[in-house]
Amino acid sequence: MEDDIAISVKNVSKTFKLPHEKNTSIKSAFVNFYKRDKGYEEQEALKDISFDIKKGEFFGVVGRNGSGKSTLLKILAGIYSPNTGSVQVNGKLIPFIELGVGFSPELSGRDNVFLNGSLLGFSRKEMKEMYDDIVKFAEIERFMDQKLKNYSSGMQVRLAFSIAIRAKSEILLIDEVLAVGDAAFQTKCFDYFYELKKTDTTVIFVSHDRGSLERFCERGILIEEGKMIESGTIQEVLRSYSDIVFKELDQASEAQTEAEGEARPINKQGKVEYAHIDKVSTYDEKGNLKKNFQFGEKISLEFTVNIKRKIENPIIGVTVWCKNVDKAVYANNTLIDGIKDTGVFLAGEKIILKLSLPKLLNDGEYYIEPAIANESASTFYDQKIKAATFFISGSSNPHSIISGTDKLKLEVLKKGDATKQS
Repeated sequence: MEDDIAISVKNVSKTFKLPHEKNTSIKSAFVNFYKRDKGYEEQEALKDISFDIKKGEFFGVVGRNGSGKSTLLKILAGIYSPNTGSVQVNGKLIPFIELGVGFSPELSGRDNVFLNGSLLGFSRKEMKEMYDDIVKFAEIERFMDQKLKNYSSGMQVRLAFSIAIRAKSEILLIDEVLAVGDAAFQTKCFDYFYELKKTDTTVIFVSHDRGSLERFCERGILIEEGKMIESGTIQEVLRSYSDIVFKELDQASEAQTEAEGEARPINKQGKVEYAHIDKVSTYDEKGNLKKNFQFGEKISLEFTVNIKRKIENPIIGVTVWCKNVDKAVYANNTLIDGIKDTGVFLAGEKIILKLSLPKLLNDGEYYIEPAIANESASTFYDQKIKAATFFISGSSNPHSIISGTDKLKLEVLKKGDATKQS
């Protein structure tokens, strides 16, 4: 195992036995044992999974419910053993999989803090020192002397998460912990993840939240029916995930479409289309079509969405990428702008989206990536990678991605003035 690898998974498979008959006595167990029929079926939860995760990497695991994601994390955590294959872990690992395991519903929140802390290896003295920070992070100061059984599920997970993050670890396994809590608590979790990135902690992150995955993860894998069907950048993985969801939507709506006698719009790749983006262009301040701009010049984007099938309240937006650093430098969409009800659109209609870019973009080549997604942003109807390019030049300070126009204010405080002011 190479020194820069945190986790190495090689040809891992996991099978569970699902019993058909329940043995309620010694006699029934004896009779069923000698039956030719096994009395159970085998479920292949994971099938020959292989991948490596580098140290300090935020690594995403994506897939539908029941695809095998949680089974994989439990194997990585050592909770399950694989039937075949191997897992090598290089460093101390802590799983945030089933937060709150070990909590006692009859004990108070205060007592559970110390109980859960001891399970993580902390002494009572260490827990006393951390107690105030734990309670403050969980935002449940008023409820700490109440029994845990009176807490909501969200309060319990917040408390467990607040305790768990105190444990210092080189590798973290995180399974959908952001699904609970209000916006303020989720912001705290995001801040914590940003701190993890600074400390080069390795994080394996399972989530259905596309925004969180794109925000934190560089690479990832997609699991479907126990098989790893995609491995690469998180953008590639999420695009493949959208294709799977589309197939499910198409199958569900096919019968209805045939009953209504409508034609199913199929693109060249054989996929059913809900919307198609084209005519992606950039314009100057006078509305002239243009690709080469001077620094500080107004740049307007425009693209057309052709509706192929009826959709409701889609999210429409655009991301701008800088070629030199392969990073998104600008992103906006209807949801961010507070437009939640974009409307109902029928086949044959067109949507034209126009917006202006901030004038801070510095010299360089930029890619435009328009997209249209469903109301929950879980599935992309269409997404055009590098749909168009434009260039900016003429900046007097081309050393960063953005460059402001404000002048520096330099104040020189002489030693004598400093002594006088003090």
